[in-house]
Amino acid sequence: MDADVPRDKPAAFLFMGDLVIVARQARLIAEAHARGLQPLLVVTPHTPAERLAACRADPTHPLSKLAEVVEVPDATVQDVLPGIQPLLRAYDVQGVICVGDFFVEPAGITAHCLGLPGAGAGASRMARNKLLQRTALPDLSPAFQVVTPAERSEVDGSAIRFPVVVKPTGRFSSLGVHRVDDAERLAEVLRGYEPDEVVLIEQLVTGPEFSVESLVQHGEVIWSGVTAKQTNEATSTSFTEMGHTSPAEYLAVADEKLLLQANVDVLQRIGFADGISHAEFRLSDGAPVLMEVATRLPGGGITFLWELATGASLEPVMVDLALGRPVTYPQPQRRARQVYLDHPAGRLRDVTSTAAEVSWVERDDRWPYPEPVDRDAPPAARAVLVTQHPGTLLGPQVDGEQRSGSVLFDAPLDAPTDPLAARFLGEVTVVVDPT
Repeated sequence: MDADVPRDKPAAFLFMGDLVIVARQARLIAEAHARGLQPLLVVTPHTPAERLAACRADPTHPLSKLAEVVEVPDATVQDVLPGIQPLLRAYDVQGVICVGDFFVEPAGITAHCLGLPGAGAGASRMARNKLLQRTALPDLSPAFQVVTPAERSEVDGSAIRFPVVVKPTGRFSSLGVHRVDDAERLAEVLRGYEPDEVVLIEQLVTGPEFSVESLVQHGEVIWSGVTAKQTNEATSTSFTEMGHTSPAEYLAVADEKLLLQANVDVLQRIGFADGISHAEFRLSDGAPVLMEVATRLPGGGITFLWELATGASLEPVMVDLALGRPVTYPQPQRRARQVYLDHPAGRLRDVTSTAAEVSWVERDDRWPYPEPVDRDAPPAARAVLVTQHPGTLLGPQVDGEQRSGSVLFDAPLDAPTDPLAARFLGEVTVVVDPT
């Protein structure tokens, strides 16, 4: 049975994630390769095979360093574990990283099974299910009610204190998250979920929203930073993220300490062991309230923001954490911000900018890597990122997948960023063809 197993298997590093996110964090592949490890990638059918093949065939693209790619039917433990068995027989896998949301649980389970550093099996499972997080952390959570598919038609709107937030337990990127202000709208929203989705009805929590990014080794937080989040909730019933600022601006020292301590409590109680985490909180009446915790790298451009702020990229640290090597990461010396573009309704034709070079990252599967500058360098836009294809129909930004693009900029820590955001956004134009 073992006749085809190589006696001296090449050392390898296993990544799990679809092209849309792996292209953004492609330096992870280069980092593993630079350490003498064969980079392996697991994808789902959501990755267009021809686009990934084009990246691998381009010697200037970081994904050209991939040794093998395996496609599995879905990003589940049941699909991934059988699918990676040929890789495990052929390679000595020494590290595992989930790139993005989809593979959080199977990546954590795989690392656990192989005895490698990782988030941990329990933490990885909890990170993909908001109900598990609410059950494990009730004192840090908003008041909530669970609605199973069979119970949707029986929810008594008259017994609910509005406003509430309705969200599915297993989605991401604000998909399916709605503010609801009355019983009639609640019934309508509940009817819109998939037949098998469990839904939470949570009391609306008001107050500024933040994320805490952490680097964790052996269960100890060795670095953390607070990012301020801006959403469109003031002008919409959705909660689409429209901006991030790292480190958070105008955050009182006492409030920062509260957020950092709450983050430590969350990670310890879910059993997070090794890697990078991203937890989202609101500060409500002086207390942190957990929105959700993710045992993965943050979304959007937050990894780039911390690189611009600290002067050091996160990808080398993430690879070393997964390999069990000691790591350090510096404190911020500048402030970096990502602001998402407003856009008119219509079909996307072009994006022009006098602020910074425009990169069509979704179309080209290639992201720019802005270079950090000295702490006292003047403010400047570093990149304009277009996250849609030409011809895409643009409309309301009701979730993260409906955003058209963003601007990344940085500035000295003492420079207010709101005027800078207005200035740089004003130098970008989204051109559409009316429908």
